[in-house]
This record gives sequence, structure tokens and C-alpha cells, in this order.
Amino acid sequence: MGSNISWRARPLFGAVAAALVTLSTGAALAQPAPQTPAQPAPSQEDRALSERIDKLEQTLRALEEASRKREAEVAALLKGVGTLQAAEAARGAAEAALAAESKKPSLSLTVNGAVELYYQWSFNDPDNGITNFRGFDNRHNSFTVPNVMLDVRGAYEGAEARVALQVGHAPSTYTLAEPALAGSGAANASSGELWKYVQQAYVGYEAPVGGGLLVQGGIFLSPIGPESLVIKDSWSWSRSNLFFGLPFYHAGLRATYKASPEWSVTLAGYNGWNDIVDNNDEKSLSLQLSHASKELSWSLLYFGGVERPTDAPEGRAWRHTFDTYATWTATSWLALQPHLDGGFEPNEFGASGWVAGALSARFTFTDWLFGVVRQDAFYEVAAEDSTGTAGRIFWPAEWVASSTATLEARAVDHVLLRLEVRHDHAEGDMFFRGAVRGDGVTTPFVPNTSTQDTLTLGATAWF
Repeated sequence: MGSNISWRARPLFGAVAAALVTLSTGAALAQPAPQTPAQPAPSQEDRALSERIDKLEQTLRALEEASRKREAEVAALLKGVGTLQAAEAARGAAEAALAAESKKPSLSLTVNGAVELYYQWSFNDPDNGITNFRGFDNRHNSFTVPNVMLDVRGAYEGAEARVALQVGHAPSTYTLAEPALAGSGAANASSGELWKYVQQAYVGYEAPVGGGLLVQGGIFLSPIGPESLVIKDSWSWSRSNLFFGLPFYHAGLRATYKASPEWSVTLAGYNGWNDIVDNNDEKSLSLQLSHASKELSWSLLYFGGVERPTDAPEGRAWRHTFDTYATWTATSWLALQPHLDGGFEPNEFGASGWVAGALSARFTFTDWLFGVVRQDAFYEVAAEDSTGTAGRIFWPAEWVASSTATLEARAVDHVLLRLEVRHDHAEGDMFFRGAVRGDGVTTPFVPNTSTQDTLTLGATAWF
């Protein structure tokens, strides 16, 4: 048979061999895998240590995050400091430029003006059309322009100049007191007709002494009393008897020292009462103490001098005037304005004298509607002896008084309207009623009543 397998036996051998291989492989796979030695369980100390490590790592990460935030904040702060330093430097440069600019000489010019208009009815209905002894609202049953004003002021490095011009019934009335002095072939005459168009005209210089020393020379409105020649600066349309009786203006020199923001003192030398050109050889002196604050303004003034003309029968009579007034804002709706004035004049006939007072109250109804009531009285004594009687300083009667009520509307800026009723009463005949004797040209009008009542509607606008 030999060792060779016949071709018929080969397939069977292959199948047996395949089966043996399969059995051996399955036996091998069925054997268990080698076992890894088991790890011992961690101890309690190891777990605690691991937890502490985890916490430390968390703390470290938190510190790192906080450090990054602080670094960002420091960077922002440094950037802000740089910006602030730049802003401070820019502000310092701007302030230096402004300071340098303020030291440069500069000229300032201010122009103001006003127009006043009224209509008045006197219940006395005088045929001469005059409301007598009333200052500047003195025309009955007529539309009247009492004053038109133009005021120009200039200032340059402490120096100043002012010219205020005017025309109307008011200046033509109050300059009637200006002395009428003759002229010559080389000098003009002087009277109220020459000066009535000038309300104020002066020059001045403020020296840097203390709070400031202002020296001025020229023509000034009188510092006596709280009322003003300009309607808008007074509370009522008509002026009190004190304003009309006392001086309106002065010409001369004055020096005002500002002791503090609220207190000032003014010393002045003038020609006299209503004297742009003096009517005697003497000069008048005044000393005024003033206080001004938001709630209160107050003035105390002495004015003294010879006010009679040269060769007057009263002689060189020195007239002493004492004046005080205040404007007090008592509440948001009430302001009060008391005014007291008095004086005496020793003269060749004895001692003339006077005492006068006024009290005004202003009520604020709204921010544009106001009411004012005022009462005033003026009493005068003329010196008298066996040789005669001194000429009266103020009135043709011993006393005069008035009561006034005013309603004011300021609905538009720089414009006001006033409706006013007033009653005047005097000790003797000072006013006109009905048919009046005289023609006012060749013969003076003759007063024929001691009372008068009026209704006035007035308006003024200014810029």
C-alpha cells in the first residue's frame, strides 16, 4: 500500500484536520484568562488627603481668577488716572488762558432806554387840565408821555462814563427848581430849560482800595428816599409827596467805599438841592451809610448845606436833612418800604423845619400780578418872628397827605401796566377844581380846593 495516501482519501483527511483545528481552538478559548491581582481599598486617611488636595486646587484656581480681576482693575485705574491727569492739565491750561485774557484791557458798553405813557382822569375836572402838586402825573383827561429816556454807560479798566438823556413832562417839571442865572456876552445863561434833557451825566474811576473805592463827578439823581425817577424802579405810578418835595438831583463829586459785599459808605460834595449851577457860594455835604442784601436794603443819610440863594432874606441858613428808608421782603408775598425824613433850618426868622413819612406795602398775587398800597404825610413849619416869615421850603400849606392804591401787571417781560387810584388832601387850597381863576400866562392859576382824587392808567416799556 505504501505510505502515500490515495487521491480518494485526501478529502476525508482534510475534513478531519479541520475538525481537529476547530476543537483545539475552542479548547483554547474555553480556558480562563489570567487573573490580575486585586487592589486594596483606599484608607480613610487617603480619602481625607485627596479631599484636602481637591480643596487646595479649587482655592488656588479661585485665587488665580481673583488675581486676574485685580490686574484688570488696576489697569483700568491706571488708565483713569492718566485720563484725569490729562483733564487736569487741560483745565489748568484753560484757566491760565482765561486769566491771561481777563488781564487784557476791555471796553464794555451798555445801552438802555424806556418810554412811559399814561391817561389820567381827575374827578375835580379842572378846566386848566392840571393835576397840581403831583410830580409827573400832572395832566387831567389827556394821554401823556411823562418821560422818554436813553441811557448809555461805558467802562474801561476801572474807568466809567454815563450819559442818560430824557424828554417829557417829568424833566420839564422837576427842573423848574433849577436856578435861573443870567449870562453875559461871553457866557450863557443857565436855567432848567438848558439842563432838562440831561437826567444823569458823570465820569468815575474805581480804585482797588479795600473792597473798592469809586470816585465819581457829574450830575446824579438824588440818593434821598427809595423812589426813583424811572417808573419801573418805583412801586407806584405816582410818586409820594416826599419824593416830590425833596430834591431830585445834585451836581458835584462823590466817593463810595465798599466796606463789604453788603455795606458801603458814600461821602459827597454838591452844589446843593436841584442845583446843576450853584445859586450861592456855599457847597452842600452828604454822608450816607447803605446796606443791601437779598431780603433787606437800608439807607441812613445826612445832607447839609445852604440852599437859599445869595441875598435871600433868610440869610446864609444851613439846612440839615436826615433821611432813612428800607425795603424789606418780609415774605414771599409781602414787601414793605418805610421812609422817614426830617430836618431843620435855622435862619434869620427863627427855625424852619419839617417831618415826613411814607409807608408802602407790596403784595405778590402771582408771578405777574402785584398790588401796592401807600400812605404818606408831610408836615412843615416856616420860621416866623416880628420881622416876618421865612419862605416855605416845600408847600404852600402846613401839611399835605395822600393815599394810593395800585394794581400792577407784568405779563410780558420789560413791559408793565398800572391802574392807580389816589386821594390827595392838604391843610389849605393847593389843587384845582372846575373853573380855575387865572390863565397861567399873564396871571398864575389860583388853587381853589384842598382835595383831589384821580384814576390813572399807565404803561411803560424798557430795554
